[in-house]
Formats: sequence, structure tokens, C-alpha cells
Amino acid sequence: MKHLIVIMLCLTSLSIYGQEAQTEFDGHKWEAPYHLPIPKDWSIERFLIPISFAPQIPYKGVEDIRFTPGWAKVNTDEYWTYAFLWYLDSAPKTGAEIIAENLKAYYTGLIKANTGSAKASTEKLIPVTTSFKKAPTFDGDLETYTGTIEMTDYMQRKPITLNCMVHVKFCAVLNKAILFYGLSPKPFTHTNWVDLNQLCLDFRCKKS
Repeated sequence: MKHLIVIMLCLTSLSIYGQEAQTEFDGHKWEAPYHLPIPKDWSIERFLIPISFAPQIPYKGVEDIRFTPGWAKVNTDEYWTYAFLWYLDSAPKTGAEIIAENLKAYYTGLIKANTGSAKASTEKLIPVTTSFKKAPTFDGDLETYTGTIEMTDYMQRKPITLNCMVHVKFCAVLNKAILFYGLSPKPFTHTNWVDLNQLCLDFRCKKS
């Protein structure tokens, strides 16, 4: 399973962000106004916000994902290591509790989308638990948070804990808010975080 969401709930039926509702959104063709690198051998995926599997998250924009080469490979250090960026219409309220609540909704919906609600109920998947706190401000951030996401790994059907770093940014030139999430089961001292942190540092509000 290469991508984060196998079915993606028919993306082609969604409206393109920032354009007329009749125009279809194609995540592969969408040209981001910002610069977020695609490291060698990494893959990408994009879809609209509000998020189909977590509509209770009250934002509007685009999610832009970067998967490490080993993201779905169980026997690699990169398993479940990836990053995603939320490009948002307006600056949302942030705080440890808000971030924890949004990610709880996000991963609860994600697991259901990848297991099927009926199957999930029979398997008695563990409920998603999130915990976050404010951290020393990362270079280029307005605020930085760290925390954990305890959940069911739907690829192996067993518990997993993801460490997560959240970078809150604002692009004045675009008048857009940016939330950048780095995630890995590995501790923050692991080399995976060198790549995730560098990806965040390489983000630019404009392409040029």
C-alpha cells in the first residue's frame, strides 16, 4: 500500500481549491504557490481540506504530503515516517489542545477509511490518543509543538505510537497559514528527523 489513503473517497469529485466549484481538483496537477521540496525517491499526495475522512476539522485549504521511500515498508527505519503540510485560507487558532483534538479526529477518520467501519468494529481497534505540548520554537516557526499519536497501525493491525512535531507558520506574501507536521515512530533523536526537519527548513512561501 503505497499511499496514505487507499481509496481517497473519489478525489476527482471534489472541487478545486480556490477556483470554481465545477472544476475538479487533481492533486498531481495542482501547482502549489509555495515551495516544498520532493526529496529523492520520496512520493507525494495532495487533497482538499475540509478533509473527507475528518470533516469536523474546521479548516479550508489543501493538504500536501511527502512520503519517505520506506513509509509503507515494515522492515525499514522509515516505516510510517512522513510529513504533511496544511495550506490554509486563514490563520487558525493554535495550541496544544487544539492540535491534539484535530489530530485525534484526523487519525480516527484515517483508520476508518483504511479498514472499513464494520471491519474496524469487529477488530476492536484501539482508540486514537493524542498528547501535545509547546516546544522551543523551531527556526522559521511562529510556534512549535511536539507530541505523540497512539493508534492502530492499519497496515499491520497492531498498536503504534507516532512522534510528531508541528510547525506553525504564516506566509504574509500569500496571506495563508501553514501547519507543517513531521511524523515518525522513531524518537526525535533518530536520523529520520534530520530529513523531516530539513524538509521543514527548506519550505519557502514563494517558489522563486
